[in-house]
Amino acid sequence: MRVTGLGHASVLIETEFGSVLTDPWVNPAYFGSWFPFPDNSQLDWDTFGDVDYLFVSHLHRDHFDPEHLKRYVSKKATVLLPNYPTSELEDQLRALGFSSFVRTRNDEVIDLDGLQVMINSLISPTDGPIGDSSLWLSDGRHILLNQNDARPADLTSFAKLGHVDAHLLQFSGAIWFPMVYDLPKRAKQALGATKRERQFDRSLRYIDDLQASYVFPTAGPPCFLDEELWGFNDIFGDESNIFPDQQVYLDWLAKRGRDNGRLLLPGTVARVDEPGCPLDHPISDAEVDKMFADKTAYLRDMQERRQPAVEERKRTWAHPEIDVLAEIKAWFTPLLEEADQMAAGINGGVRFTATDDERGDIDFVLDFVTREVRPYADEKVRYRFQTKRAYLEQLIFEHEIDWVNSLFLSCRFTATRIGPYNEFVYTFFKCLSEERLNYAEGYFAEAANDEESITVDGWTFQRRCPHLKADLTRFGQVADGVLTCQMHGWKWRLSDGRCITSVGRPLRTEGRTAR
Repeated sequence: MRVTGLGHASVLIETEFGSVLTDPWVNPAYFGSWFPFPDNSQLDWDTFGDVDYLFVSHLHRDHFDPEHLKRYVSKKATVLLPNYPTSELEDQLRALGFSSFVRTRNDEVIDLDGLQVMINSLISPTDGPIGDSSLWLSDGRHILLNQNDARPADLTSFAKLGHVDAHLLQFSGAIWFPMVYDLPKRAKQALGATKRERQFDRSLRYIDDLQASYVFPTAGPPCFLDEELWGFNDIFGDESNIFPDQQVYLDWLAKRGRDNGRLLLPGTVARVDEPGCPLDHPISDAEVDKMFADKTAYLRDMQERRQPAVEERKRTWAHPEIDVLAEIKAWFTPLLEEADQMAAGINGGVRFTATDDERGDIDFVLDFVTREVRPYADEKVRYRFQTKRAYLEQLIFEHEIDWVNSLFLSCRFTATRIGPYNEFVYTFFKCLSEERLNYAEGYFAEAANDEESITVDGWTFQRRCPHLKADLTRFGQVADGVLTCQMHGWKWRLSDGRCITSVGRPLRTEGRTAR
């Protein structure tokens, strides 16, 4: 078994029974904001795309690059398809020319003429764009788990299949929080430092659970070449930055006594089947050191080569012929009328301001109480987004049904909120189609029921986390009457079950029943 790094979450896995390409991403994503770091655009993609199997974990644009898939990946490749509740991933891959699919079942091993494969699919509305997944595979001698940026409640289904040799997992941030929020600098730094620490700790929990021979940090970080986003790069010695690179993370692991981390650069070959898992980098060790030691110079060189294409694309985003408010009203009103669970969870207005110095601003409210779209009327709202008018026009022009997978992950907006995070707000904006909305509504309605209870430190409460169903016997910590789920850091007050880190999602609690 050999694993070749191809950038971000993409690797080529070569075995005696066939080759598997995962999540190839090269082109700038999310309104041209994200690029893979290090740069992978100069790899021999004609060769790397000639594979037996293709695995696309989910539809986030840093994992699903339709332009690249169409041009470089062999249409003879068989797609290993996660078991998702909607057919969107298959539909989009078929539209690109893929016709051979293996439909997997969640947590069931299938044999592909000697290559054993299992996919764990997550299907919460808050997992990726309605789903995320991890790939386990074995050639009979070695086992690999590509977890990418999926966050299963535990890794039990993988661990029970045998010792894992190579564990690929996310370590860096993949979100817009807290950078885009209108907060004092010191508060933003504190939140960023907490998030950075949490994402490292979460990865270490997965590493300790699986006990693989070798760990490969993948699925990050992105880098930002646009000058207006340049400050998001982790090049300023700021430990509140949520996008640390691979070397920062490997150093962090080493300080905690983990010496089995391995660096996968684009083009690095890891020989998993040899003692010590030796690496063959495409550049010298001195060049590898320089890439991370003088990261600013590396990014400036990359910016000079790759940013001009984004600047050219920017000029196509404005569509002055579109009546933004009229189009949003026609599109969103039927969705608001059906969004019972999300409307109850938001229970107020969400304000959008689209700015344009020459053509004027557009200011409107999505009212989740009256279920209507209307001009903003100077009322107080708890949630507000501000972005450029051209971005909204492009979203309307493309009829983009997932604004999380476009505008929000681009970080080309600012946000303000009064009170805690509300997951229903962002879930609504990724469900701007009837199919997605109905699925999310049904999921939330079903998830509200959780009858199994556990007792921790004298408090009795439901076993599964109200957020994403993590097992609180493993991920729950109780201190001073507050439950913290270590999976995502959500907290509940155990006396009454109130969530104190977000809106909605109360915990069913029976209070303090024992001492």
